Amino acid sequence: MIIKQRTIQKPVTVKGKGLHTGIDVELTFKPAPENFGYKFKRVDLESNPIISAVAENVVDTSRGTTIEEKGVRISTIEHVMAALVGMRIDNILIEVNGPETPIVDGSSIMFVNALKEAGVVDLEADRKFYEIKEKIVYSDTQRGVEIVIFPDDHLSIDVMIDYNSKVLGHQYALINSLDDFETEIAPCRTFVFLHEVEFLLKHNLIKGGDLNNAIVIMDRQVEQDELDRLAELFHKPKITVKPEGILNNLDIHFSNEPARHKLLDLVGDLALIGTAIKGRIVATRPGHAANTEMAKTLRQMIRRETLKGEVPKYDPNKVPLFNINQIKKFLPHRPPFLLIDKVMSMDEKTIIGIKNVTMNEPFFMGHFPDEPVMPGVLQIESMAQLGGVLVMNTVPDPENYITLFLKIDKVKFKRKVIPGDTLVFKCDLIGDIRRGIATMWSQAFVGDTLVCEGEMTAQIVKNKA
Repeated sequence: MIIKQRTIQKPVTVKGKGLHTGIDVELTFKPAPENFGYKFKRVDLESNPIISAVAENVVDTSRGTTIEEKGVRISTIEHVMAALVGMRIDNILIEVNGPETPIVDGSSIMFVNALKEAGVVDLEADRKFYEIKEKIVYSDTQRGVEIVIFPDDHLSIDVMIDYNSKVLGHQYALINSLDDFETEIAPCRTFVFLHEVEFLLKHNLIKGGDLNNAIVIMDRQVEQDELDRLAELFHKPKITVKPEGILNNLDIHFSNEPARHKLLDLVGDLALIGTAIKGRIVATRPGHAANTEMAKTLRQMIRRETLKGEVPKYDPNKVPLFNINQIKKFLPHRPPFLLIDKVMSMDEKTIIGIKNVTMNEPFFMGHFPDEPVMPGVLQIESMAQLGGVLVMNTVPDPENYITLFLKIDKVKFKRKVIPGDTLVFKCDLIGDIRRGIATMWSQAFVGDTLVCEGEMTAQIVKNKA
């Protein structure tokens, strides 16, 4: 069945306080065209900068999910993102007049209701799905966190939480269809332990915190005078502890509401993949850090698969972007280990280069005398050198830096390379270069035939010399 991309019919606004800043915030959902994705717009700043809601823009997961682009941030986006996924909305512009989204009641339901009020409409383009083809695992053994995604024909999510709390115990939550998101997941509010509330209050980190937007779990015995002090801090009447071990600030919607809220957070964070997915997700003690790391992994996988099969066209009559002498300004390599002859094209994400393989190559003397074959490691080295030109172009003085391998992964050799072949290399950055670390998907072609491919991670390092 063909499913179309969706957006909303008209703008709609949600108002509330930012959880951490305490300032009054207005968030306005606006319709967007097909293939637009999710984008936040900071209308409180000059030039109204836009931040794309994608995993590589995540910069902080300590008290919610924060994204940043070109120095501009927007925080606590997970509940908004979850509502968009739950309503199956693919394209939307989210205008915010502050540094974070409103916390409202600590769930996604008010955002869902606003989106329903705006009306959801189909667009012409088909919805994009990423189908999980093999088991994918993210784990943090120290924290006891694991997220596993299995192949399936639709999205389903199972979540288990365990905080060694007598009040919570082990809790499970699941959703087998987004049809159930509005009623079963969206109303579920965030939860916090009493000791966390005390720490956040002491350090002035929840200026917009309110006993109406979080379930407070009592993880220790407290006297009534301490509860009275908390009530005064939150400007609330007298509070007590319910028999189930939570404050009487609100009534829980479900016995496993904390686990359901963790599922909500997972849905919101995985929205940063940028496309709907088909797969069964099983998560143990998930959190924003783990969720967004899994989103980054999936983004990289999607990027690699998108790049596969794109054969670069080589015109030998075209003047190269960089000849061999210009390449030597970017790379410290010299003959016989300079393995790129020319660079044909380059932009911020992609570079295409050439190596002409001749019988004069020194390695053919021993590899192999009677049947010359270019070593696979030198094909990888050639692609790495080409990628080095791309990343060195990002520093003002490339002659003072070198690139060093950190990891080589998913390498496949498809066909042997022999004298007389012209290798056409294509290297694509999978994500942004962060802290001098670059990851690329690299391919080598002879004509239209893919001969080698792989993922390479390298670090830009200051040359000690």
